[in-house]
Amino acid sequence: MQNIRSVFLLLAGITAFVALAFVTFSVTLAVGGILTVLMVGRALSLKMKPAPVRATAKARSHSGENMRIWNDGRGTIIDL
Repeated sequence: MQNIRSVFLLLAGITAFVALAFVTFSVTLAVGGILTVLMVGRALSLKMKPAPVRATAKARSHSGENMRIWNDGRGTIIDL
């Protein structure tokens, strides 16, 4: 009777260890997959952002005759 109880406890311990190892592995794999998807999404979203528009100031007269207005596709620009 003592041997049967020892074998049962041994099998129960091995089963619990394998189950916990499987759960740990699957959770690690799931978290890794989620992080990979987020990193790929962020990398792709950064590539799709347009380059910033650079502007330089020029010396102009303040009479208003050199005013330029144009639309760059993102909004109207008024250059005074």
